Amino acid sequence: MDLMNPIAEAAALAPATATATPGNFFLTGQVSRPLSLSVDQLRRYDSVLSAPFDLRCFTTNRFIREVGCYRGVRLTDLIEEAGLRNEAPGDFKRAIFMAMAHDGYAVTFSWHELFNTRVGESVLVAYECADQPLTAEDGVPILHSGADIMAAPRHVKRLAGVVVQVLKAPM
Repeated sequence: MDLMNPIAEAAALAPATATATPGNFFLTGQVSRPLSLSVDQLRRYDSVLSAPFDLRCFTTNRFIREVGCYRGVRLTDLIEEAGLRNEAPGDFKRAIFMAMAHDGYAVTFSWHELFNTRVGESVLVAYECADQPLTAEDGVPILHSGADIMAAPRHVKRLAGVVVQVLKAPM
């Protein structure tokens, strides 16, 4: 059985310029129309607001800070615009989405999680917080998963982009 390393393959699919352009967002990999968007371009999409929350350390539950309402674009809207490739029936159901920060931090989502649960309704690529534009110092753009029990593990500052990879079914 040939098991692949989805993290290594996803990183290999990322554009070479991803780490050279802070503030920009890409969506690439196994999509029909790869996206490369500036924060100003993200602002042109329909936006949604998250609920405010307390950011806490995942391992110690130590309070880090209060976070106001994020405003941003649903990740699912961006994925739908890019279009998932579906070369074989049901491929999309094996898709994983790796969100990567400029510093190498990465988190994952599955297609089912984003498109078949309420989680996907609250995963945002954020560009504002508490009605104020996020700056480079704040880490714009930020990926926020509002339905997670603990926000910190999938709170990605300085989001470079998302790489889509369809996992191969073991034979």
